[in-house]
Amino acid sequence: MPSSRGGRRRRRRSTDHENEERWLLTYSDMITLLMALFMVLFSISSVNTSKYKSLQESLKDAFSGKILPGGKQIQQSGASGKSVVARATPSIRPQVPTIQQKAQAAEAARVQAEFKKIKQEIDSYAKRHGISMQLQTTITKRGLVVRLLTDKVLFDPGRADLKAPAAPLLTNVSRALNIDKSHPIMVEGHTDNVPISGSQFPSNWELSTARALAVVHYFMIRAGVDKYRLGAAGYAYLYPVASNLTAEGRSKNRRVEIVLLRQNQSITPDSPGNG
Repeated sequence: MPSSRGGRRRRRRSTDHENEERWLLTYSDMITLLMALFMVLFSISSVNTSKYKSLQESLKDAFSGKILPGGKQIQQSGASGKSVVARATPSIRPQVPTIQQKAQAAEAARVQAEFKKIKQEIDSYAKRHGISMQLQTTITKRGLVVRLLTDKVLFDPGRADLKAPAAPLLTNVSRALNIDKSHPIMVEGHTDNVPISGSQFPSNWELSTARALAVVHYFMIRAGVDKYRLGAAGYAYLYPVASNLTAEGRSKNRRVEIVLLRQNQSITPDSPGNG
């Protein structure tokens, strides 16, 4: 019995000793945290002197009036404690066309007016002679397009010899085109998509090109158009203006187009179906 009581007393003293030293653990944790906090605060307060001076100089220039309008007022008001709102009003300068741009605009307007005049001349001729359906004009991106249907006007089917009624028609067209003396003239032959049979030409390519050349020869030899302005091309059935599924559509596709080109424009049609 005495020995068991002595053992209990020894265990109680050992437990009390452990409880008395437990506060050291909490204290050491707090010290560690305080050290970490001071290290973080020190690292934050550490400033790069050269960068700070650079920022200082930049702010000084900004508020001195060199960069921001009214910067000096901001600088002075900051010293006196007064609140001033600075509003930077950028100068908006309207773009003034250059001399070259003005000249280009004036030339474009002159050309457009000239094309309209030529178009009016040809349209009046077609109306007077009742051939407005066979002779049409359009002003496009490429220039002034004069469209002539070949059937019963210029050529017999499958042939490239100009018919007699074509002479006065082409003469009047060439006179109108000669109102302008500088722009190139491209004559383009077009056909439908029906293969040629029983003709001197093996395909629509040769037929369309030969018809364009026949008109060019007439302009150059009979109408006095400057040969250096003339060009010819045959496009066969590549650029239809109507459906080739009907006889009426095929008749519209069989045509010669005389194009008074704008300067620096493509010599080929804009897209299928457009002159």
